[in-house]
Amino acid sequence: MIEIVKYSEKDKKNWDEFIDNAKNGLFMFKRDYMEYHSDRFEDCSLMFFEKDKLVALLPANINGTVLYSHQGLTYGSMILGEKMKQGKMLECFAQLKVFMKEKGLKKLVYKTIPHIFHTYPSEEDLYALFVNNAKLTKIEPSTIIYLPAPYNKSTLRNRCLSKAIKSGVIINKSEDFETFIDVLNGVLQEHHHTNAVHTAEELKLLYSRFPQNIKLYTANYKDKVIAGCLIFEYETTVHTQYLAADDTAREIGGLDLLIKTLIDTYKETKIYFDFGISTENAGKYLNEGLISQKEGFGGRTACYLTWEMNIN
Repeated sequence: MIEIVKYSEKDKKNWDEFIDNAKNGLFMFKRDYMEYHSDRFEDCSLMFFEKDKLVALLPANINGTVLYSHQGLTYGSMILGEKMKQGKMLECFAQLKVFMKEKGLKKLVYKTIPHIFHTYPSEEDLYALFVNNAKLTKIEPSTIIYLPAPYNKSTLRNRCLSKAIKSGVIINKSEDFETFIDVLNGVLQEHHHTNAVHTAEELKLLYSRFPQNIKLYTANYKDKVIAGCLIFEYETTVHTQYLAADDTAREIGGLDLLIKTLIDTYKETKIYFDFGISTENAGKYLNEGLISQKEGFGGRTACYLTWEMNIN
């Protein structure tokens, strides 16, 4: 029989150790990452036990009568131990529905972890969602390079790379989050009238907690940062959490050289290079220009999925 326990601070060690050994555990599910913005969300993270043994976790928050997995994270989903099998996953979902009914929660919004982040097949939750009549409400195409055998870059990307090299663009590893955020927010304000989700102070805090996973690289031209990329590094995959390029970088190919350098850096140690999504309006609008640049490096689509399950 599966028993669900709501996470509390005393469970931190047990939670984090489970993440380290899970089939689909990511560093962003560690409590030191999740709780940097705990003031913005009402946490309702859940721990699933079978005979006192922890078998799954669900990073989650509550907003009204909806349980989200998790609004403050790029991905959500059940985090699964190696002994999780399909039948047990169905039991977990059955007990989750009971728990939600008892708490007066009427809907689950569930963001799956893309398979490229799994260290072992971990899609037992997808079948459980289907069986429980969940509806697929959002599909967002993310552009992925398969690093062991990447497709060739486009002619345009090669031209931009040549221009950046001839212009003397230099790629550096950096800890200057303030300058990077200034460049990023300048681009976001110009094109989207918004700012980055993270502030420079938040990025510095997260970097101090996860220096092996969070890395900043910049493209520099005439002693000025013209482009940058914040990397989130996982066991099998490297993900570009933020990419930014000012007008100069776009003119001389600064971002192209930065991306090429990162691909070369990780091609021997990782399987996938994930550029992230290129959509707006909850996945309905495809930014053709943005995805074309990513596909020009040989990237192709893997999808981020969001499901909704009503509790009757």
